[in-house]
Amino acid sequence: MSATLNARATLDRLWKPGCDFLGSEVAILGGAMSWVSERHLVSAISNAGGFGVIACGAMSPERLEEEIVATQALTKRPFGVNLITMHPELDRLVDVCLAHDVSHIVLAGGVPNSATIRKVRDGGARAIGFAPALALGKRLVRMGIEALIIEGSEAGGHVGPVSLTVLAQEILPHIRDVPVFVAGGLGRGDAILSYLEQGAAGAQLGTLFAASHESIAHENFKKAFLRANARDAVTTVQLDELFPVIPVRGLSNEGGRRYARLQGEALQKFQSGELTKEEAQLSIEHYWAGALRRAVIEGDVETGSVMAGQSVGMVKEIRPVADIIATLVQQAVDAIQQREARIHATS
Repeated sequence: MSATLNARATLDRLWKPGCDFLGSEVAILGGAMSWVSERHLVSAISNAGGFGVIACGAMSPERLEEEIVATQALTKRPFGVNLITMHPELDRLVDVCLAHDVSHIVLAGGVPNSATIRKVRDGGARAIGFAPALALGKRLVRMGIEALIIEGSEAGGHVGPVSLTVLAQEILPHIRDVPVFVAGGLGRGDAILSYLEQGAAGAQLGTLFAASHESIAHENFKKAFLRANARDAVTTVQLDELFPVIPVRGLSNEGGRRYARLQGEALQKFQSGELTKEEAQLSIEHYWAGALRRAVIEGDVETGSVMAGQSVGMVKEIRPVADIIATLVQQAVDAIQQREARIHATS
């Protein structure tokens, strides 16, 4: 067997738990990005051997059903649906997924309750959750979650405070009962390999796919990615610890500065009693939904929200999804070969 085939066999062995769980050829998931992770991108990722995930976001059950059916018309391979646990119609959304034989449901945006996890599993789907800390990861596994995603602060969109480098060290050595997928700032196959060797089952990427040919994002949105460096993808600032908001990472622009002003206004209305904390925070989330749509769909990259992870600095051209996945695999295989060559050279 050639050195290249040996290296690919090593890679396949490392992410076999992830591939087996997802039912995919490679253990690479598409991150669920609102307005971006829809039928075209999701089916392209699955058709290329990865695992696409529909971003349900604020969709109604009827709208989600339409998207699932449209995706199934474009691919016969497995894909998942990302549901926000705070969605007021979460149960109906789960019902829609189960009715259309969606194989995997990602429960995001909060800690899912045991009843929801049980509903997903009893309906025949696999339940995936996010673990921003070891204690929560262990708790979710006890609750019945079948796989975890650990997403570092390098990611785009709503993020936690801890980098993937630290999360991996905290979580991967201690959770072996279920597959754990890493996410956040990933843009190369050799980096994915390093986490597989630490015990990860696979990786989730969003930013590279958002700038792919198959992504429906506006040309202006993709061009903004091409111009950006890693340091341009910044997180929003929380104005007051009594008014907690989840940081959002995106490219620095007027939209981000407007958000700071909006947050100040919402905080004042909360402090004056004009709005409850929940109402004030909801107004902020509504802002992000509208601002993201302006950037992704309308191409307004100045006042819209250009959500992007720090891996945006590695986006050098707009490429087909299949090429992106093939490159990630090749980079991992090359890294394995180079290491083996070094070992042989010193032995």
